[in-house]
Amino acid sequence: MSKKNRINVVYSTNPDFSYETEGDDMETLAPDEQELRVLIDRKQRKGKSVTLITGFEGTDDDLKDLEKTLKSKCGVGGSAKNGEILIQGEFKDKVYDLLLDMGYKRTKKVGGY
Repeated sequence: MSKKNRINVVYSTNPDFSYETEGDDMETLAPDEQELRVLIDRKQRKGKSVTLITGFEGTDDDLKDLEKTLKSKCGVGGSAKNGEILIQGEFKDKVYDLLLDMGYKRTKKVGGY
């Protein structure tokens, strides 16, 4: 095991310690098993609204694919990282409907906007 691939540990004296490595791939849950939350967020964005989709469990590639689909359907920009998708603008209802149509049945709207 290469020391460069180890994450979240600087040094351990425990001989039975198992290191986490960057190569540990997690499997993406099926859309009907995902519990996504859709909300409008304005914090630390200079008053600009974004639609935030949280709770995605899966690989970064699948997250990027979902992000790309949602951005193209809404016709706006955005980004995806750390299990969250950020869509520029207030598209909570539209994103919620799109996710339901794509098979994400456990999706919830959060917040009152």
